[in-house]
Amino acid sequence: MCGNEALGEAAIRAGCRFYAGYPITPQNELPAYMSKRMPEVGGVFIQSESEISAINMVFGASLAGARAMTSSSGPGISLKQEGISYLAACELPAVIVNIMRGGPGLGNIAPSQSDYFQATKGGGHGDYHQIVLAPASLQEIVEFTMLSFDLADIYRMPAMILGDGILGQMMEPVELNTMDDGRLSAEALAKAEGTPVRRSLGEGGRDERDWILDGCKGRKSRLMRSLLLEEGELERFNLKLQKKYEGIKNKEARYEMLCGDDSEVMLVAYGTSSRICRSAVERMRKLGKKIGMFRPMTLWPFPEKALKEVSGKVKKFLVVEMSCGQMVDDVKLAIDCKRPVYFYGRSGGEVPTEDEIILETEKIEIV
Repeated sequence: MCGNEALGEAAIRAGCRFYAGYPITPQNELPAYMSKRMPEVGGVFIQSESEISAINMVFGASLAGARAMTSSSGPGISLKQEGISYLAACELPAVIVNIMRGGPGLGNIAPSQSDYFQATKGGGHGDYHQIVLAPASLQEIVEFTMLSFDLADIYRMPAMILGDGILGQMMEPVELNTMDDGRLSAEALAKAEGTPVRRSLGEGGRDERDWILDGCKGRKSRLMRSLLLEEGELERFNLKLQKKYEGIKNKEARYEMLCGDDSEVMLVAYGTSSRICRSAVERMRKLGKKIGMFRPMTLWPFPEKALKEVSGKVKKFLVVEMSCGQMVDDVKLAIDCKRPVYFYGRSGGEVPTEDEIILETEKIEIV
């Protein structure tokens, strides 16, 4: 399958039954796929009149208890930021997909990684975070999409799949799990202990999640709002959110390490850039060079503890991105600036090559 279609099918098999979006390249295959498949599984597909409408429709569907998703690319994600902040403020689960394109502005339709700041630093207003998963293959697109719905439900917050035009358009074989009903797996439920989620069904099949608006027959009415005007009320809520986020940092940071035991220079890259770095590392290893790679799989929470641990062995770091260096600060902070951190990137939809990465690695080896 192509990446966009694999993502759509994975979302459906994860129990997604509401999708709202608006066309923008290079993610258009995803809404096209959802428009066909959602009616087949009893779900709802809406091509909204705008990206702003789409994210607010997702807000409403999530509030009613549905597993809901939207997707776009850079400019469209910018328009969704207010709605994402509202989802975080109301502690509502939702999945947002960003298949990144070149920017800033309308830019171009080529692949890029220049939305890292937007995704990881809270692109909207207020003190909030969203979980950000960065796949590097189509199989990971499938697995991370399913994971994102579980994480969004467990922690009652938005989760983002951050891909790029290459991952969205390329084709690879994938293995898909059987159809799911959208309930949390046993593993996810065990992990959910002590978190805000409640997913059990009571007598008569009534959903016992105590925050959804599904009609108040037989129970007290509920109110969901993010406008908190009483003195001190908003600060108390913010402190509650920060406590939740600290728990997520401790539990959900994911990464991959390549040749971490003896590397003197460590490449740090995610997504498509990490695929190219992997090939570069394999070539340099054959030449006897002690080069490794650290790949963040979650961009928020960033796997800072793991990177800090490896910094005790590694002499230098080279961050490789399809941007002007948006992940560099997170790498420096993770290692407490105790090792030199260099950067190589291509921007505006350009993609680094193995040869370019090897050349940059050779440069810093002799510095």
